[in-house]
Amino acid sequence: MNPSPTASPVDRRTVISLFSRLRTREGQSRHLPLYAELRDMGEVFAAPWGGHLVTSYNLCDQILRSRQWKALDSQWRATQGNHERWNTPASQQAAKTLPMLNPPHHTKMRQSLGNPFDRKSLGKIKRSIDESVDQLLDGLAEELRQGEADFSSLISEQLPVMSIGRWLGLPSSDYRLLNSLVNDQVLTQELFPSPSQLGLADAATRQLQHYFTELVRERRKAPGDDPVSSWIKTWDTLEPDRELADAAVHSLAFFVLEAALETTTHLLNSMTYLLLKHPRQLEQLRAQPEHIPDAVDEALRYDPPIHLFSRTAPEDVTLAGVRIREGEMVQLMVGAAHHDPRKYTDPEVFDFRRNAPNLGFGSGIHYCLGAPLARLEATSLLTGLMARMPGLRLGSPPSWAPQVTFRRLTSLMVTVS
Repeated sequence: MNPSPTASPVDRRTVISLFSRLRTREGQSRHLPLYAELRDMGEVFAAPWGGHLVTSYNLCDQILRSRQWKALDSQWRATQGNHERWNTPASQQAAKTLPMLNPPHHTKMRQSLGNPFDRKSLGKIKRSIDESVDQLLDGLAEELRQGEADFSSLISEQLPVMSIGRWLGLPSSDYRLLNSLVNDQVLTQELFPSPSQLGLADAATRQLQHYFTELVRERRKAPGDDPVSSWIKTWDTLEPDRELADAAVHSLAFFVLEAALETTTHLLNSMTYLLLKHPRQLEQLRAQPEHIPDAVDEALRYDPPIHLFSRTAPEDVTLAGVRIREGEMVQLMVGAAHHDPRKYTDPEVFDFRRNAPNLGFGSGIHYCLGAPLARLEATSLLTGLMARMPGLRLGSPPSWAPQVTFRRLTSLMVTVS
């Protein structure tokens, strides 16, 4: 079936050029003008590599909330011709994690988790996170005495793995390795993963699979007061086949670690960068600390951890005058949608008082399970920064990885005045 006559064609070379520019150093540091160009092409338009791109906030929100639109599960990936993209070890492992499952598999897996980050649980975790923040800020202060310091490597990459690592009961000696492996593994979810990136993702996947297989085996032999031991008990009641039960626990632990590290690290980096880039707002926030949660939300809107979500059409459907076939993929450009002027007033202005919704943690049944933990870490860090480092300033220009889906700062240099 051909697209509706109301859909304007978009030149494929223009789209490819825009995404090529988006991955450059200049494109990463000034991505908002490129997102404006993307939105100007239409709310929905065909992607040169297949499927469609969605750029408006309302449509991204609608699709993410819908129970009909599907995640890219194992069944969908198996039907795709590009084996090197969709059926590699890393891709197959990603398809087993909670964000890539569809009902009823998603329902069963999600219910087995319960509500691990409810208010009571977060109350217990908060003291540990506050202690970690103090410890990390001590280290940052020491580095700053020597000159510029990299906030990303010293703080943003450390706090998430310390928080989730302690919660899962993992040895602190493993934290550095786990951070590195997760950074490589998520490359399989990039929009245009290169062969070398896919190779890194596969190698990291194999190491993480071995790590969590051993972890589940150890916790089954000697259960403790930790989430993995609890999941084993739960899955033993849900699945009589012990091998399948352990595989489910393995996937849960794998997913929780990956989600906690990649998304929270970016939130901490972007929040800090944006506030240091807007020192007047930082001073206003220091005088009105009750707005700290609003500042975290505005950072999630302005520069979310994940800039692209993917879904497949449940049936033939028309979106904004464009016909999407059943099973076709749509790529939701949430990073661009967060600056949609039809949704936000002055969207390219960072304003911690905005108090507007965002899709930074997704929406619908796939809303990020660890969002409350990430918010707690961000709130604790920002509170500590404002109390202990009033003279913190941006140093040398930051740098980003040449990525589209997971936007990641690779360095955030800071100094003190």
